[in-house]
Amino acid sequence: MRCRRRYVPGRLEPSRAQPALVSEEYVGVDVGGTKIATAVLRGGKLSDQALRPTEKTDAEALLGEIAVAVDRVRTDETVAVGVGVPSVIDWEGGRARTSVNVPLRDVPLRDVLTDRLGLPVFVDNDATLAALAEAHDGDKLVVRNLVMFTVGTGVGGGLVLDGRPYRGATGAAAELGHTLIGLGLDRGVPEPSSFPQPGSLESAAAGSILDGIAVASAAEHPNPHLGRIAASGEVVSGREAVAGAREGDAGAKEAVRLIGERLGVGIANAINTFDPDVVAIGGGLSTAGELLLEPARRVALGYVLPGVGESTEIRLSVHGPEAGVLGASLLAKQELERQRGQESR
Repeated sequence: MRCRRRYVPGRLEPSRAQPALVSEEYVGVDVGGTKIATAVLRGGKLSDQALRPTEKTDAEALLGEIAVAVDRVRTDETVAVGVGVPSVIDWEGGRARTSVNVPLRDVPLRDVLTDRLGLPVFVDNDATLAALAEAHDGDKLVVRNLVMFTVGTGVGGGLVLDGRPYRGATGAAAELGHTLIGLGLDRGVPEPSSFPQPGSLESAAAGSILDGIAVASAAEHPNPHLGRIAASGEVVSGREAVAGAREGDAGAKEAVRLIGERLGVGIANAINTFDPDVVAIGGGLSTAGELLLEPARRVALGYVLPGVGESTEIRLSVHGPEAGVLGASLLAKQELERQRGQESR
């Protein structure tokens, strides 16, 4: 068994109050609804990902699985761990306040994992960390102001402003999927309902919405790609719509175009609000490439206020499925260096 040094949050060993060394390693953990991905950042280079199924029986089982995943990739050179979770995180306390698809509601993640691993652990929202990754090339900051949209089962978001993640007053900033893009106001403001609210970006442009559009398209066009899938008895999904669109299926392309245009309205809101250098689109639906990006970009630019966003680049994620683990490892590196700097003053 590897001998572990005891780490006390907020306190660094005197010998550690120094700049990071090239040989030091940072473990990044990306916790998703179906899998836990881990990778190691060393000298600005990210290792291949190691994957494990997500244990969702309860919080204790999941925390144990995260600890096992870290132990499988850590070495004697590992100095800190970053963890991204699909949760609203109390940044100061390291507690998951609410979670989506994983049993981590009101769990003190940072303290529990720090105690189990014997290493400094830093925890943040997974989309925030994907945005952090998109602002970097390896461990070098290349974009100072970036807005990230993650379009998968739902629509998430992350912000990097002036080179650092923006989390807001309670750690819950950048819930871009819940911005309102189509609220009917002709007869007054409708009563709020359950989330995602009708009229929100997530209610209009998530992968789950593409599922429904794909099913309708399959029924309307029985012979092309989606219709053949339905006729065979298989499930028609948004994933199949993306695959069909890439193969040239007209109905599937139309379905992806519609989602892209709706996403474009949300992007326009983000540009009008933040005037960023880059808007990056990631998540499962980003595999549609230009079929999603072109309508999103076209609509967004049409709704951006003249003079705003004139230098904004709207593009696909450059890190793809590595964004989560890269962002988590960058979080570990940056926050440990910040603590070292405070300790040395």
